[in-house]
Amino acid sequence: MHLILQAGVAAEPHFPISATLVYVVGFIAAATIGSIAWYNSKRPVGWENKERPDVVPKVEKEEKPGL
Repeated sequence: MHLILQAGVAAEPHFPISATLVYVVGFIAAATIGSIAWYNSKRPVGWENKERPDVVPKVEKEEKPGL
């Protein structure tokens, strides 16, 4: 019994790198998509005449979305 307990202690716990990558890539994707959506939405008060950054693509609205 003592040997089994020592074997369990010797194993070093670690957090999987794949889970960390999912969180990092997901955060970057959410921030990027959210920034593009914010820049393409109606401008808040005081931002109406500001120029769009060059890295943000212009998204045109469709007349009949979803058809």
